[in-house]
Amino acid sequence: MEWTFEKVIKSEQELRELMGYPSEIVTRKTINYIDEHCGSFIENSPFITIATSDLKGNLDVSPKGDPAGFVKILSATQLAIPERPGNKKADTLTNIIQNPHVGLIFLIPGVNETLRVNGEAKIVTDQKVLELLSCNGKPPAIAIIVNVKEAFLHCAKCMIRSNLWRKTEVTQERTVPSLAKALVDHGKLEITVKQLDDMIKDDEKTNLY
Repeated sequence: MEWTFEKVIKSEQELRELMGYPSEIVTRKTINYIDEHCGSFIENSPFITIATSDLKGNLDVSPKGDPAGFVKILSATQLAIPERPGNKKADTLTNIIQNPHVGLIFLIPGVNETLRVNGEAKIVTDQKVLELLSCNGKPPAIAIIVNVKEAFLHCAKCMIRSNLWRKTEVTQERTVPSLAKALVDHGKLEITVKQLDDMIKDDEKTNLY
């Protein structure tokens, strides 16, 4: 038996009355290209999820993984993702043919922040791209090209709440810039990285729930 609900939020005004509005730091963190911070995250990420939708609004989120850096940065506004052999269901690919809008989340084991990228995708078979995406000497048959429209780093709260990396042993120094450093640069904020880093760490401790 399904639950029924009487108190359903139906407008943004109702939503904002409950949760408020984002800070200036949050509203200014989104950029429309891949900079050095986003690039470093992509180059160190072995795992992504890609969200797509068909024309009817049916959604799909697909995981993709390979050795770190498997998603290639073609330019400041273009990414290339290999399509490795799978079950041939091809939900992501068929959705892209109908609706090019995609959302990506990049993860790095042991790193609590994530990188989110939104854009428009196309499916290509250009040999030079496929060769670039080769792994163990085997190029993919298909590549997904994403034209970047939005890129931003996401805070660590969900990872802290879930203890996702609690069994991960981090034995080397962090290889990607801190969230604070990226936010200061992306938003051109008039605050030091140390100040923002302290604010983020305090928020992670005191404002999880």
